[in-house]
Amino acid sequence: MKRCIRPDRPCAHLALWLLLWLAAPAWAAAPVSGTLGATGSDTMASLVLRWGEALTARHPGINVQFQAGGSSIAPSALVAGTTRLAPMSRPMSPEEREQFQRRYGYAPVELRVARDALVVVVHRHNPLKALTLSTLDAIFSTTRACGAPAPVSRWEELLPTGDWPYGRIALHGRNLASGTHDLFRQRALCGGHFRDDISEYPGSAAVVAAVGESPRAMGYTGYHHLTPMVQPLGLIDAAGETIMPTPETIQNGEYPLSRYLYLYVNVAPGEALPPAERAFIELIMSEQGQRIVRAAGFVPLPADELEPLS
Repeated sequence: MKRCIRPDRPCAHLALWLLLWLAAPAWAAAPVSGTLGATGSDTMASLVLRWGEALTARHPGINVQFQAGGSSIAPSALVAGTTRLAPMSRPMSPEEREQFQRRYGYAPVELRVARDALVVVVHRHNPLKALTLSTLDAIFSTTRACGAPAPVSRWEELLPTGDWPYGRIALHGRNLASGTHDLFRQRALCGGHFRDDISEYPGSAAVVAAVGESPRAMGYTGYHHLTPMVQPLGLIDAAGETIMPTPETIQNGEYPLSRYLYLYVNVAPGEALPPAERAFIELIMSEQGQRIVRAAGFVPLPADELEPLS
């Protein structure tokens, strides 16, 4: 029998894996068709669409439809029953889980499908190389819940005297609908509150573009959105070591702002998923699916967390 992926939830979705594994021989040889819908993370949009293309190449009878409105809309879509599949760039909150449980009488199935990271970026010519987490919090928050003694708002407070740039730090980030916004608040701001002068955008690509155009800018984005126009900053840990966001440090969790990407599934215990949804999940957890993760700019799951279904 396969082990459960989540050690902290020993059998949270074992029933689903057994369902997929045991049912596969019965349907794998037959043509799979139908409409597969998913609603959720815009961070994961390119990844979900690539998975969808691979799925329809394997099963031409499947029609994939994905609504990318942000992680915040995924739980409500699951609760409303307008989708069975909800990609999210953050874990569901306890309140979102409770709302789903109250509606259906069982918990949503949580699958970890890839690795990613929240990355702080500056202009490509900026001499700054790394920040401590407390300084990062002092730059982006009003609360300084991570322990910084004072706010940081100017480049002169981060760089040696005479270094360029100088003046006020122009901040850029994601909007409230984004799971990236909420996760950065939780992890980088220690649950505190953002400054109200941060320019917010519905997509990470816009954040990167804004930072790439301004030498005085700083922003946060997803790892897979990095371009040559910006440089990522390392994060300095308690031992004084600078940890850069790389595929290795993100995959093993060494980089402090590493994160999982999730797929939430509405399926009752003992209920069979429609063939299209089963085929989609099988693809994601296959070697091909994880190659697509890498090709889309994300980081594949560690080998010991990947649960192949074949």
